[in-house]
Amino acid sequence: MAKYRLLRERILQDPIAVHCDLRLPSAATDRQLSRVHSQEYLDAICTGNLSEVQIRRIGFPWSPAMVERSRRSTGASIAAGFSALEDGLSGNLAGGTHHAFEGNGQGFCVFNDVCVAARAMQNEGRVKNVLVVDCDVHQGNGTSAIARGDTSLFSFSMHCEKNYPFQKTEGDYDIALPVGASDAFYLDQLEAGLHEVLNSFVPDFVFYLAGADPYIEDRLGLLDLSKAGLASRDQMIFDLCREKGIPLAFAMAGGYAPEISDIVDIHFQTVRIAVDSFSRGKIPI
Repeated sequence: MAKYRLLRERILQDPIAVHCDLRLPSAATDRQLSRVHSQEYLDAICTGNLSEVQIRRIGFPWSPAMVERSRRSTGASIAAGFSALEDGLSGNLAGGTHHAFEGNGQGFCVFNDVCVAARAMQNEGRVKNVLVVDCDVHQGNGTSAIARGDTSLFSFSMHCEKNYPFQKTEGDYDIALPVGASDAFYLDQLEAGLHEVLNSFVPDFVFYLAGADPYIEDRLGLLDLSKAGLASRDQMIFDLCREKGIPLAFAMAGGYAPEISDIVDIHFQTVRIAVDSFSRGKIPI
């Protein structure tokens, strides 16, 4: 998607580039993917042997390039996770594919990158408890399903109640916002939710999905947040994790504003706020 290329170009053209260590990730391996996704689904994705229903659920046609892009995006979240353990903060300039379930893709999501990354880190014994803070405007139904019954993986989703997916999958902690919710209400709900979650679950690590789609102009969002409100959201999450000493990796997740420049602005300000919040050398991205 063009927004990812434009975001990277924006970072490279800005003075914050000196604080960002831009890296090319390795593709996620079959072994890494299989800790979350069923072998039957992986075989179908990798060979292109998908049914019409499966392709329709994913939302775009199969191609070898689609498989490679999905592996790379997932690999970037894995790399961001391990980098954040060393540096305190890292990010994936794509990712946040939270509608992917164990056995099927959905909503433009093929693999569930943050769940695959969490399991990779857990498998190596680097972390035990992982919290996913999902602020995409759409509920992270795939993440919720994958985390169900796993006490080491906690799904927190803050989304628009009347938006896709229309049949939600109950997560560990869901905040369903009314259509038209604006900055002040959103931020109050987020602050209260984060504190309640952290009073009941003690994470070793946080994955943050910094969706641009709660923006008021987003075609698929139905919420009324300003760019300033989204900046305050990012600042709140980065500040809270820094204060508590919890390493964090962020991913971009959704953004569907008619003007692609608005999407890039919102994703870029997430990176800028991250740089300002964790000003210790270079941030791996």
